[in-house]
Amino acid sequence: MSYTPTLRTYYKETVVPQLMEKFGYKSIMQVPTLQKICLNQGLGDATQDKKVIDNSIEELTKIAGQKAVAVSSRKSVSNFKLREGMPIGVRVTLRHNRMYEFLERFVAVSLPRVRDFRGINDKSFDGRGNYSVGIKEQIIFPEIDIDKVSKINGMDITFVTSAKTDVEALELLKLLGMPFKNQRN
Repeated sequence: MSYTPTLRTYYKETVVPQLMEKFGYKSIMQVPTLQKICLNQGLGDATQDKKVIDNSIEELTKIAGQKAVAVSSRKSVSNFKLREGMPIGVRVTLRHNRMYEFLERFVAVSLPRVRDFRGINDKSFDGRGNYSVGIKEQIIFPEIDIDKVSKINGMDITFVTSAKTDVEALELLKLLGMPFKNQRN
């Protein structure tokens, strides 16, 4: 028997029927799905210190549960002492079961650990149904040991959906448990 995350089962049994009813979809194939979650860290300090990339790869791998990779610069910029091909960031893309597990941990455990948390902004959609949220500190994730963190870095998390409009994507993410600030109905 194969393992299915709780959130994936919840999506199939609860979210899909609610979205079909609200938006009047005729087929289950029209219902928007969460396709992938991308985690990115831009590390400007990596030009001076090579250890920054290694530490970030290790931390992002722990957070995502999947190996993170270094991202190299495409151009040389002399003002930033940056050469083409230098590692300048870290990223990881989650799909399928790992994506649902990460989303569940992110909503239930990590977001409540943010200082003065009032909900996430519902204005960060790109017009095509994708949502991005910026995290200021990587220490909100319980996988990170605060004592071993050398420098606090932020990260961008992008939720890529198959929704055609931002309204559909907002409703999908809301039903999956994302705590938005301005709950519009």
